[in-house]
Amino acid sequence: MRRRVVITGLGTVNPLANSPEETWQRVQSGESGIRKLTRTDTTDLKTDFGGEVNDFDPIALFGRKEARRMDPTTQFAVAAGQWALDDAGVKITDDNRDEIGVIMGCGMGGMNSIIEGMETVQQKGLSRISPFYVPMLLASAPSANMGIAYGVRGPNMAIATACAAGNNAIGEAARMVERGVSDIMLAGGAEAPLVPLVLAAFNATGALAVYDGDPSEANRPFDLTRNGFVTGEGATVLVLEELAHAQARGARIYGEVLGYGSSSDAYHLSAPPEDGEGAALSMKRALMDAGLQPEDIDYINAHGTGTQLNDRAETQAVKTVFGEAAYDVPVSSTKPMHSHLLGAAGALEALVCLKAMEHGMLPPTINYETPDPACDLDYVTEGARPAVLNRVMSNGFGLGGHNATIILGRVNGEV
Repeated sequence: MRRRVVITGLGTVNPLANSPEETWQRVQSGESGIRKLTRTDTTDLKTDFGGEVNDFDPIALFGRKEARRMDPTTQFAVAAGQWALDDAGVKITDDNRDEIGVIMGCGMGGMNSIIEGMETVQQKGLSRISPFYVPMLLASAPSANMGIAYGVRGPNMAIATACAAGNNAIGEAARMVERGVSDIMLAGGAEAPLVPLVLAAFNATGALAVYDGDPSEANRPFDLTRNGFVTGEGATVLVLEELAHAQARGARIYGEVLGYGSSSDAYHLSAPPEDGEGAALSMKRALMDAGLQPEDIDYINAHGTGTQLNDRAETQAVKTVFGEAAYDVPVSSTKPMHSHLLGAAGALEALVCLKAMEHGMLPPTINYETPDPACDLDYVTEGARPAVLNRVMSNGFGLGGHNATIILGRVNGEV
């Protein structure tokens, strides 16, 4: 019998806030955390803005020695994971440490450490490279360091499916709990890509937004004038737990993982097919896994990056899956507020979905001004909208044609 999987803890470090509730309040208010970058040299870049984490002191959290041995990607992950455990009220003991695992999404790995290592070699020679260089740059460093920091010995792995990684991590962690491999899994994503090389590379692809006005207005999903996404940094971790296990210890339950689907476009490394066929397959599989029909979904948190191709393809995919009901289900992209956290995006958006259910409010798609005939769904453009939300869908689509969809819901009518 398939075990039910619920979410009992939330932890986040993101450009809006470093707490779940404050993040939600700013999302609900339509506030943006996108601004001019202050810690990145943007001299020769077309895009000089992004989503920076604020009020985060790794030395205060980990001590100078440990902080220096972790890339910012890992620092964000370890902090968010600990806050999620604290929120869930989970205490690690010798009796439960083997039953708790970690799966984290990470698209790029320790980019800050990679760049610093290159600079060290160029300036001082190969002999001066740090023995911690390899452990700091690995995409698996966040999950590995989380396991070490918390002393948990369950399954531990990293998923590197680009911008679908956060959703894949949550979905695969849910599978672990469903199958009885672990009673508790920490799942989410972490990313720290705000380095000149990465921004220049995204500029070269034409996918990163270029905008001369207020940076907070640069990302415009589904708007006719959209011209790209805005990248950001941070981490979000969810505590996934078997329902009876959570109930036995009196845990607060935010929601349930009802369904998970994934697919591949098998089409192109950087562009989706115009018909969104792969994305549609991911959504269909999530619905099938949840045992739901399209009309059972109350809201879709779209991948909604703000690129011309992605937004058209995702809109078409929703129409393919939902048919005429596509015009009745509200859709929004929250990326203009928290930015696109790449491998961490799906985890942060899952948190937003859980908070939306808790507060009975649809998050808005800000910066939408000019309708695009090819994007004609209900994108919640008027600001946050009250709604009864029982089951919500969240999409994550990544470079290379990786697609992952999760469906979250209330438990027994309560979040």
